[in-house]
Amino acid sequence: MTSSPTATGLDSSTGGSPAISSSSTGSSSTTELSTGSGSGDASSGGTTMIWDVGTDQDLADPKPPGCKGKIDFLFVISRYGGMSYFQTQLLAAFPQFIDTIQAKFADFDYHIMVVDGDADWGSSSCDAQCPMPCPVPGYPCSYTPTVCDTTIGAGTVFPAGDDAPNKPCPIDGDRRYMIKGQKNLDDAFACVAQVGSNGRAWIGEALTAAVLPGLNKPGSCNEGFLREDALLMVTLISNTFDYGPKPFSSKGSPGDWAAAVLQAKHDDPESAVMFSILHSGEPECDPDDRTCQMVKMFPHHLLVDREEPDYGPFFDQATDLVEVACADFVPPG
Repeated sequence: MTSSPTATGLDSSTGGSPAISSSSTGSSSTTELSTGSGSGDASSGGTTMIWDVGTDQDLADPKPPGCKGKIDFLFVISRYGGMSYFQTQLLAAFPQFIDTIQAKFADFDYHIMVVDGDADWGSSSCDAQCPMPCPVPGYPCSYTPTVCDTTIGAGTVFPAGDDAPNKPCPIDGDRRYMIKGQKNLDDAFACVAQVGSNGRAWIGEALTAAVLPGLNKPGSCNEGFLREDALLMVTLISNTFDYGPKPFSSKGSPGDWAAAVLQAKHDDPESAVMFSILHSGEPECDPDDRTCQMVKMFPHHLLVDREEPDYGPFFDQATDLVEVACADFVPPG
């Protein structure tokens, strides 16, 4: 097993803890322990290797005590033009992802929510033309979007526009996310994950909104999704960088987005696993790739190039990191 000091520690605003990072090259994975100060310069500290937790080295206990048997899976998916291909790739890999969850975490209580990178709903060209002929076949001209439909960070339940289902998704209960026991889970996820391809790629802003208390409190759009005693696994997928601040992309900085996630998880970096499908980010993030910069602030992360032909094996690697994180996660209280 070989090593290169590519890991970075947490952003200085979060305390600069040592970081365990996973870097992906093809189908192999390397896990490193960085003892840097969190300044972003890996050469400032030593690097010590720890072994991957692979499929034949899984933790013996199927329910690590730190997780208390709970995981919240959050998917943040871009609606930018050209996303149809990558959303299809995600859908093709999802059955393998579910198989992995059910094999490794059979006893776990999980939540699954999808949010898109835009505050708007549907297609502006169709909305302006309804009830006139709309260029999107089957577009729901008669539907009036709710407040949650037009709130960034709220769970997706009715994707509309180009390359979207243009219908309500079959999610059980009056929720904007799926829970363990969801009927026809593959079909429900396939519906919500096709968020379409005529919107924005505000990945950082959507992630921040989804985890802050405002959308998770009683009576709010995502009520009950994010649980204090659950591990959080975030999957981010886009076909373009979340460039500089608005009006072009997300407001805030990578440090702001990371801080929001940590705030939601009681400032415990062991409570979150970050999985990004955009660019490998190895050995360094592209200067314009603010998503990559944010992901690398977390000790447990995996970065994968969106051009990989199959995302399924990387979901498996990401859940290996979930097992590692569960062993160290200490829920509040």
